[in-house]
Amino acid sequence: MIRKVSSNLNKSFVSFSGEAKPAQNSDSIPKNEAPPTTKEKNKTEKYDKDTLLKNNLPTNARISFDKITNAATIYTAKGLTGSKNANFYEFLTLGTIPYVVGGITLMSVFNSASKHFNSFDKSEAKKIGNKMALGVVFYALAKALAKPLISKPVQLATGVDIGLPYAKVIYELPESKDDSDITSIEYHKVFESVEFPRWDLLYADESKGKKRNAYYDKVAKKLGLGENLKDSDQEVKPRIKEIATKSIAVNNIVPYLWATTGVALAMQKPWDNFFPHFSLKFWKFNEFKKSLTTFGKSFKGSAKELYKGGANTSKHAKYIGKAVIFAPILATILGIIDIVSSSKKMPRTDSSKVIDKNRKYVSS
Repeated sequence: MIRKVSSNLNKSFVSFSGEAKPAQNSDSIPKNEAPPTTKEKNKTEKYDKDTLLKNNLPTNARISFDKITNAATIYTAKGLTGSKNANFYEFLTLGTIPYVVGGITLMSVFNSASKHFNSFDKSEAKKIGNKMALGVVFYALAKALAKPLISKPVQLATGVDIGLPYAKVIYELPESKDDSDITSIEYHKVFESVEFPRWDLLYADESKGKKRNAYYDKVAKKLGLGENLKDSDQEVKPRIKEIATKSIAVNNIVPYLWATTGVALAMQKPWDNFFPHFSLKFWKFNEFKKSLTTFGKSFKGSAKELYKGGANTSKHAKYIGKAVIFAPILATILGIIDIVSSSKKMPRTDSSKVIDKNRKYVSS
């Protein structure tokens, strides 16, 4: 009797609407993945599985834009309505909103209120407001540009790109019985978790004529381990972990030092000559050219003033200015040296001591 019931269940199942439909062969459905509907296929046409992305400016700009727009719309709505699909990734991404709102607030706090002041106070308030706005821009730019200052030299020396992104396909729970759009995309870093990097994404597709361990062979060669290694992936993984650990530590400190320098530069007096000529109207060539020329002179003058100090600057302030300039430069150089030098050393867990090269291994 039990066998008969089981046989009938295998032949068909009942949908939510009560309509009986033939059961699909379990082999036709990818394991750990829900079968996508037509709408889902259209949505995830570009990423039907976790996909490694290029670490370049267009890709990073697109990822940043997607995160900000989703945080301001989809993720906020899901959080406020108590969606069962809201997750920790979305919660962390929502952290970009305070940065944006805070930045806009700092930009406008003096400028928006200056119209209520008398002529002199209005002029001075506008100068402070403009410098604060410039400080917000310099903070964001300095922090963003600091990471490539570290990752690119490390990549050239070791072959390891710590900032390598990938798109992760998430299958969500349906919010209602009519909800067929159950996929979403998250953007992560391959080495986001030092303990559990996405090693699987770094293997090449042999069906496309590529060597499976091509990435690991390249890293092994860069690290001086030789070429044509039998198990290059197992040889370099401990070293890659060491590089990732130190790179993350450096990236958690150095960008903020550069951001501090950016804000300090924005608060110098020479910028008062720039703001009257500021223009983004690139179609007015002469006006835009004047703006760029004045920007260059003001930037140079501000760096000089920060280094030497202004006319009424104390001795301590002059030393602080020099420290603000040289601290991020020195920290960046020392950080890169430490990361690269550690990659040449034998890691604490030497793969040669735990791997029998005469046996075959299956990589996850």
